[in-house]
Amino acid sequence: MNVDEEVERLKEEIQRLGQVQSDGSYKVTFGVLFNDDRCANIFEALVGTLRAAKKRKVVAYDGELLLQGVHDNVEIILKATTPAAAQSSN
Repeated sequence: MNVDEEVERLKEEIQRLGQVQSDGSYKVTFGVLFNDDRCANIFEALVGTLRAAKKRKVVAYDGELLLQGVHDNVEIILKATTPAAAQSSN
């Protein structure tokens, strides 16, 4: 799986596990993602996929490197996609 595919899968998993916010974004904690069995089977390196998604401005979270246990309560925000942004990517 290439990085873009992994970022797309990450977006799906955050939507599945997270809570939708009033602005259309989704919020989930790192611990929920990390400890989910389905995510563990999909992502060989969840932290690396999160960093790639952050670099692409798909997600936002505090810090650079997230570690299991220490950063379980860090909120990861999947930014809302606007219809215009979705159209321009096609």
